[in-house]
Amino acid sequence: MQKVLIVFAIALVGLAACSKKEPVRRDTPVKGNAAYYWRTTLRLDSTERAFIEKYNIRRLYTRYFDVVIGMQDAPQPNATITFDADLRLPDSLEVVPTVFITENCLRAYEADSMPQRIVRRILQMNETNDIPGVREIQIDCDYTDRSRETFYRLLERMRELCGEHGLALSATIRLHQLQMPAPPVDYGVLMLYNTGAPERFAERNPILDMQDVAPYVKYLADYDLPLGAAYPVFLWQRVVHGVTISHEADRQTILDVKEAVEQSRPDLSQLILTYHLSTQNIERYTPEDYETIYKH
Repeated sequence: MQKVLIVFAIALVGLAACSKKEPVRRDTPVKGNAAYYWRTTLRLDSTERAFIEKYNIRRLYTRYFDVVIGMQDAPQPNATITFDADLRLPDSLEVVPTVFITENCLRAYEADSMPQRIVRRILQMNETNDIPGVREIQIDCDYTDRSRETFYRLLERMRELCGEHGLALSATIRLHQLQMPAPPVDYGVLMLYNTGAPERFAERNPILDMQDVAPYVKYLADYDLPLGAAYPVFLWQRVVHGVTISHEADRQTILDVKEAVEQSRPDLSQLILTYHLSTQNIERYTPEDYETIYKH
C-alpha cells in the first residue's frame, strides 16, 4: 500500500519559529551525471537500477508535484507523485525534489504563502516516505518577461526558507529565458529539450533541433549563473487526423547541440542530465549513445 501524503493545505504553524541553519551552497556548478524522473510513482526496476549504476547517476531530479490554479483562483498542488511501498533507493543516489509551477499561478502569488507551502509540503513528503539525504529543491517554471519579477520574488523567499533547512535551491532555465537576468538561485539546469513549437512539428523536430537552439547560444557565455545541461531521451507523439506522428531526438542532433553549447559555455559539460529516466527511454538508445551524452 502506498504511503499517505500530507495535503497541501496543512497548517504552517511553527515554520517561522524554526531555528535557522546556515544555507547550503552546492558546488558551483554541481558536477556529475544525473537524470530527471517525471513519472507519477517513484519506483525503480532492474533496468533502471542498472542504468543508474552503469552511468554513475548521482542525482535524480524527481517531480514531486505541480502547482496549478485551482478552486477560487488559488494555487494548489496537482499530480502529486506517490512512492512505491517497497522503494529502496541506491545509497549513492540523491533525490532532488522538483516542483513545476504554472505561469498563471504567479498572478495569484502572495508574498509568503506559496513558498512556505511548497517547502513545507516537500519536507513532509520526504519525512513521510523516508526519502533520505535531500539537500536541494528545484523549481521548474516557464516564466516570461512579464512574470519574471514576480517569479524571482518567489524564488528569493524560497531560497531563504531553503536556507533555514540547510537546503540549496536551483531552477530550470529554458532557452528563451537566457535573454533575461538570471534568477536568484544557486544554479540552473538548461533545458535542451522541447525547444520547438509542437504545432510546427511538420517543419522540424519539436523535441530538439539545432535551428531552435542556435539563436540562443550567444547568450550563454555572459549568463550570470552556474549551469548544467539536460538532454532529451524521450519519445513524443501526437495524433493528427487519426495518424500518430512520433518524434525522437536522434543521437547526432543531441551531440551537435551538446558540442555547440559547451563551446560557448564549457561548464555545461560538468553537470549532465537526461530527461527522463524510464526503461523505455533507456532502451531507446544504445549504451554507446549514453556514454557519449554523459561524456564530460
